Amino acid sequence: MKCIIVDDEPIARKGIQSLVSRIPELELVEMFNNASSAANFLIGHPVDLIFLDVQMPGITGIEFARNIPKNTLIIFTTAYTEYALDSYEVDAVDYLVKPIEFERFRKAVKKAVNYHALLTTGEKENIENVENNYLLVKSERRYFKVNFEDILFIEGLKDYVILQLEDQRIITKMNLKAIHEQLPVNLFFRINKSYIINTSHINSFDNNDVYIRTHEIAIGNTYRDAFFEKFLTKNRKNL
Repeated sequence: MKCIIVDDEPIARKGIQSLVSRIPELELVEMFNNASSAANFLIGHPVDLIFLDVQMPGITGIEFARNIPKNTLIIFTTAYTEYALDSYEVDAVDYLVKPIEFERFRKAVKKAVNYHALLTTGEKENIENVENNYLLVKSERRYFKVNFEDILFIEGLKDYVILQLEDQRIITKMNLKAIHEQLPVNLFFRINKSYIINTSHINSFDNNDVYIRTHEIAIGNTYRDAFFEKFLTKNRKNL
């Protein structure tokens, strides 16, 4: 995958460059200290992935991300945690907070590599059928019977959704809104623009995040009041 780094801090660019050099699937083609220069470069040099800072002089990373080509993926790299929810609005693959550890970086890149393969193959996989307690999902030229109770959460990225199970991820071509409309409302809840969670698998939560197994999922501002009303009311009834 061809990639670029956009960050106004020289030390940060060098750090990400070092991480990129350790991933054989990545080819770093250029680095930029501002979004305007990166945007001009993309006009004649399409890339697959951008490692993008959020807080930069002039055009911010979020603003820049709204105007990149559809098939170009983004991994945000920033020192600020408070922009994580904004990253969902631009379909970012991941949101990495500096200083970035290699294993966390590698995990984000693996995710991007998988999504890139989907975007380039363009296979017409989708949800084939919905029954009372399961989905029939077409993925990788196979059909998977996925019980509702086995889904931890569902993540959306562009025109695809990822069904996260206990020990498996199933990726299929469908947008998050469409699959949300087919799920039982007593079990599933849309927690932000990019995620639907299975409330029965919630281990804990606070005012900002929901924790499911080892996964931390941000609660979107638009969905926060409805989440607390729905989930707390549900659990009070079970007491």
